[in-house]
Amino acid sequence: MASGIDHVVIAVADPDAAAAELTERLGLAFTGGGRHAGLGTFNRLAFLGDAYLELLGVDDSAAAQGWAIGAAAVRALEHGGGFATYGLVDEAIRTTVPRLQANDSAIGPVVHGSRDRPDGERVEWWTASLAELGPDRPPFLIRHAAWGSEWGADAMAARRAFIHPAGSPARLVGLELAVPDPLWLAAACFVQVGLEFIAIGRTAIATAGGQSIRLVPTQAGPVASVTLRIGSGSTRSTTALGLDFVLVP
Repeated sequence: MASGIDHVVIAVADPDAAAAELTERLGLAFTGGGRHAGLGTFNRLAFLGDAYLELLGVDDSAAAQGWAIGAAAVRALEHGGGFATYGLVDEAIRTTVPRLQANDSAIGPVVHGSRDRPDGERVEWWTASLAELGPDRPPFLIRHAAWGSEWGADAMAARRAFIHPAGSPARLVGLELAVPDPLWLAAACFVQVGLEFIAIGRTAIATAGGQSIRLVPTQAGPVASVTLRIGSGSTRSTTALGLDFVLVP
């Protein structure tokens, strides 16, 4: 079963410019990223303890359409960019996916992926997703190869202790999505990826690894709101890249 939110994918026209904007406005450092060879996308990453924000750019739309996350980014960019999808970490993905498929999930096979860091090191992972991802669709599942400069034991310890420009470590603590039918999406998430929500009126709430995921009815404003725990004196919020960011101390 999923143990938490792995990362939030934000589709942007220029990952470097978007990273500079979030560094200035949120105090986050974007210290990772690279190119997805043959998949038409490239990224910048801000590590938030065990999770991260991914700023995903597209430089080959045709190639990006060949994988679900890339296609979600293309669709988001067609509407100006912003929230594209999110992933749940599942260390047992190879056994989880067959079990979900046996219980009527349409989730696809486990697929190996990789990207090359600027220093030449290859980062690897395994994902499984539905054919279509997006703000009003269930997330995908992911497991990272637990070695190297980004996912090895030493790297993970350094990420958890890393001091961002805001003056402290940063953590991803919540994700809220405004969708047309929260209860339908909650039911779909349970069937497709095993994520269980509790319904409170028209809102659906799930917890995974201490993080919250809220599905609320569509409203005016950004589709997604990301809550980060970061060293600020009081709770504050800002809108950037088509999302709301809430910073809590």
